[in-house]
Amino acid sequence: MRFVVATFNPDKLRELEDTFDVPGVTLVSLRDFAGASPPPESGATLLDNAFEKARAAHAFTRLPAIADDTGLEVDALDGRPGIYTARFAGPNASYSDNVRRLLEVLMGVEPARRTARFRTTCAAVLDGGAELYAEGVLEGRIAIQRRGQNGFGYDCVFEIPEIGRTLAELPAEEKNALSHRGRAVRALAALVAAEVH
Repeated sequence: MRFVVATFNPDKLRELEDTFDVPGVTLVSLRDFAGASPPPESGATLLDNAFEKARAAHAFTRLPAIADDTGLEVDALDGRPGIYTARFAGPNASYSDNVRRLLEVLMGVEPARRTARFRTTCAAVLDGGAELYAEGVLEGRIAIQRRGQNGFGYDCVFEIPEIGRTLAELPAEEKNALSHRGRAVRALAALVAAEVH
């Protein structure tokens, strides 16, 4: 059985492939469908956005679809950037642009006040109309500067205090075992497995 992942982001697809473990299910990307375009993200919450993307991918491909939306919530910024995480530095911002912007707005904020969390909501739209979702959260803090070469997005500045390393300093397997996305995807996979088997 094929599920389409409602993303054009190869980094995100790779993480989902590593953690979405449902026997008999293989994941394909929207990239694999001619004429597909990035699904909209006009919702007021991560859950709204995840379902908006999953529903659009399901309607376009007629395959069961999964999507996620992730927000970085920085306490010193009253929970921002939140749903605007991917475009914090502007509509066409690169990973590097967003990290630079985050470090700029937090300049001078002492480490104790740089607490933050990653929150991922994963949604699935199955054949027959069933809709499922799950959430994963990872607590941490924003480092003073970039560290590490792995991962993507804000991983290079998201530090896990218990281990003193950023997500970008962890090998992929270790990151996926504890990350917000890994937690959400594994929880969703369990719900999907119960529905399709």
